[in-house]
Amino acid sequence: MHIAILTFDGFNELDSMIALGILSRVQQPGWRVSIASPTARVTSMNGVTLASHISLADASAADAVIIGSGIHTRAIAESAVLASLHLDPDRQLIGAQCSGALILAKLGLLNGLPVCTDLVTKPWVQALGVDTLDQPFFAQGNIATAGGCLASQYLAFWLIARQAGLEAAQKALHYVAPVGEKEHYLARAASHVRPYLSEALLI
Repeated sequence: MHIAILTFDGFNELDSMIALGILSRVQQPGWRVSIASPTARVTSMNGVTLASHISLADASAADAVIIGSGIHTRAIAESAVLASLHLDPDRQLIGAQCSGALILAKLGLLNGLPVCTDLVTKPWVQALGVDTLDQPFFAQGNIATAGGCLASQYLAFWLIARQAGLEAAQKALHYVAPVGEKEHYLARAASHVRPYLSEALLI
């Protein structure tokens, strides 16, 4: 299972790194999480530089993709950078964090689905005819969106549950949740994500 987190210059550290941290807690053979970028290195909105693991073209072959957010997403969505990106919800799980929903819309992958996104991006996706939801997480089929930086935990939880099972998702989130609040965090994540999981995963 290979998961690619699309991360561009100006990226929001919380969006990419929280997902990376939680997803990497899964200990299963073949489970791999990569930062995918159009360049060898990308610098965050606050000056943190990351070395990418794979290219955007490589991300197109991943089993799952999370589209991260950042301060330059609007320009990226209008640029030729996305030309090497070929995502397909028929064969991939695809999640978008905050302004990543704008890239989903630009790639034509929503097909009428509403999205969760941040307050800055909300009018941009609405201008494209996409409905926005006043909630932190939404999923239908193989596409999910999350709104608000800390909602990245729900996107990671959903992806793990879909690919490794609900127990693995609970274990990963339990590890990173604050001491004394772990059960609260798990219950809250479950309340947001479980409605979008199939009955088979909840057994």
